[in-house]
Amino acid sequence: MPNILNGKWTYRSFFNDPAFVGDDKQKALDLIFAEATFTFEISGTELKGIIDWGSGGLDLKGTVSSAAPLTVKIIGLGRPGTQTDGWRYDYHGNLAHEWPNAVKQVPALVGTVIRVNAHGPGAPAGVTASFIAVKQS
Repeated sequence: MPNILNGKWTYRSFFNDPAFVGDDKQKALDLIFAEATFTFEISGTELKGIIDWGSGGLDLKGTVSSAAPLTVKIIGLGRPGTQTDGWRYDYHGNLAHEWPNAVKQVPALVGTVIRVNAHGPGAPAGVTASFIAVKQS
């Protein structure tokens, strides 16, 4: 089952604001914390990969637990000599339930992310968000 994680996933994280957005499309867009691509390679219970948002990214390492539900624990570290140097984000996610009678259900990881290391004046440590990552075909 951990092999389902291999490959590319469309990643979106969201600020955890309980306020309704109603018909305000800009308010809904403002909830997006990040959008990127996860690329995972799984070997046994080890995960490695990258998260890339086009203008930068983090190197990923982590573990996979195949006990139901499948769980990932990932550390994302910035790349030396790049804009992400010194960054650290931790991710914890679970494979979403697979419905037996679903029509065209796509595998999804759901979880939370925390900024472990501050970077820049508007990016303090401790900020958290929820995320959804959807498997690309």
